[in-house]
Amino acid sequence: MNVSWITIVFTILCIGCVYVGLRLIVPAKIGMMWKVIAWTGLILLFALPVASSFLMRRFENLTDPLSWIAYTSLGFLSFVFTFLVIRDVVWLIALGAVNLYALGQKLTSHPPVQLDPSRRNFLLQVTNVGVLGVAASLTGYGIYQARRKPGIVEITVPITRLPKEFSDFRIVQITDIHAGLTVRRDWIEVVVNEVKQLKPDLIAFTGDLADGSVPHLRSDVEPFAELEAPHGKFFITGNHEYYSGVEQWVEEARRLGYDVLLNEHRLIQRNGASIVLAGVTDYSGGQFLPSHKSDPRAAIHNAPQDRPRILLAHQPRSLYQAESLGYDLMISGHTHGGQFFPWNLVATLGQPYIKGLHDHNGTWVYVSKGTGYWGPPVRLGARSEITVITLTNNA
Repeated sequence: MNVSWITIVFTILCIGCVYVGLRLIVPAKIGMMWKVIAWTGLILLFALPVASSFLMRRFENLTDPLSWIAYTSLGFLSFVFTFLVIRDVVWLIALGAVNLYALGQKLTSHPPVQLDPSRRNFLLQVTNVGVLGVAASLTGYGIYQARRKPGIVEITVPITRLPKEFSDFRIVQITDIHAGLTVRRDWIEVVVNEVKQLKPDLIAFTGDLADGSVPHLRSDVEPFAELEAPHGKFFITGNHEYYSGVEQWVEEARRLGYDVLLNEHRLIQRNGASIVLAGVTDYSGGQFLPSHKSDPRAAIHNAPQDRPRILLAHQPRSLYQAESLGYDLMISGHTHGGQFFPWNLVATLGQPYIKGLHDHNGTWVYVSKGTGYWGPPVRLGARSEITVITLTNNA
């Protein structure tokens, strides 16, 4: 993770901490000692995600419990901050309306409206308690949604020039596992068992396998070696591979039995017919390693022109580079379907789509909501998924 990104995250956390403290702690009817304790606890909760990220790079084995506390609190504080902002915006609008009404009364020589300070303070205290209660409830429910078994999402993609030999060909996509932090081997084993039962023709792992080093997480990701498919299993890099040592993770993916596509393609053969399966490095890969600059054109260099072309690209924004190259289908992840509000607003930045199947000027694009999650172990309105993509030549 580069310095500029760390600076942005740190600045956002500082702003959030100060705002929450000013709106919750300062007006609270508690003694000064309790306010000092509250401020100290709030600062610690906001600092924990940053602290755990730094500690993970040096003391990986010591950060697992800390990660649960840090990222659960981050999810809770995200809700608190969001609802406080919404409450205060509504409050300002209402206050403005009251002031306008008071001005109208004054201009018409009516007695001015008297605002009761004690009533305003009572409403502030009540809504603060309400914000904390709603945030805690949503955090609890969001953890349940994030940690439950991923849903099986089945879609059918019609490709006009698909050979009849590939009709009903099943690609199972897994993506955005983010092993490490709060995603460990026990949960990964659940995913692997689900994929096994689907009996895929081909497995596509579209990046973000892990958050942490290979030595630390090798045992956790080991169950992925158990997956098999008659037409192969393939892996491409996501942005998080680059934060944790991309060359080591590429080799680990190969050790787990995956064919890693780094701006290259393979011909998938079935009953004498074939299709082109291409894969690109992450859209941001070139910023970390020049040789990993994402290149959808290079990925189909010397590929047959008359065969259907499927592209595995971690970020949906790779579509902007690929849309003129004749790909029939692009399969992506990265966005987590937004994961939860208000993070879903950030997920839309720079991405053409954040979830689902779309026809983009003749190229089908499927964006998974992700099989795992990242950061806060919270999902709301965007359940994690294992995707079964069935190809058909029926228009």
